Amino acid sequence: MFSQFIRSLEHRLQQPLPGMEAQFKMASQFRLPIDMEQYDLSKARKGAVLILLYPHQDKINTVLTLRPSYDGVHSGQVSFPGGKLDPEDENLAAAALREAEEEVGLDRNEIKLIGNLSNLYIPPSNFLVSPFVGIMDKKPLLKKDDREVEKIIEVPITYFLDESIKGRKMITPREFVSFETPYYDVEGHTVWGATAMMLSEMMELIKPL
Repeated sequence: MFSQFIRSLEHRLQQPLPGMEAQFKMASQFRLPIDMEQYDLSKARKGAVLILLYPHQDKINTVLTLRPSYDGVHSGQVSFPGGKLDPEDENLAAAALREAEEEVGLDRNEIKLIGNLSNLYIPPSNFLVSPFVGIMDKKPLLKKDDREVEKIIEVPITYFLDESIKGRKMITPREFVSFETPYYDVEGHTVWGATAMMLSEMMELIKPL
């Protein structure tokens, strides 16, 4: 099942991506697609995340991380392993693999990248993020970096196709006023913002598979 799913997904990733239309299904009320025209993306910082897929108990799992509380715009949020492009990184794909290795203990040499989703700009942190899809043929041994990760969350990727885990709520991020946003509920954690938008595009890709 895993091999067949991955072959189909890899083929789909080579086709035109769902892009912004899919991403903005899970965007908060203050982020409208038309507003993206106001940003100069050439001045954005570059980053990358890894959407890892692997088989476990007849399901296809992925890895999310709960960020620790800190003085920053992404404090306490759930996200994919990832971070900024460093000078030593050969490219954004290398950055995604390095960050995943540092944050959750993945061996970058055991991960095969099969494609990427659409880039996503995050205004509060001025990051243009590239999400890469990678696979492993078995469940990895995960070990969190306590400085960067509060908790590792492993969940079947098809979990996000379940409409019952989606909702809308008011949130108040650090240094921001309250606003309403769509979200996914994952083990009691609210997955919203850029991560939810990436997942929304991912669901458009795997829904027909």
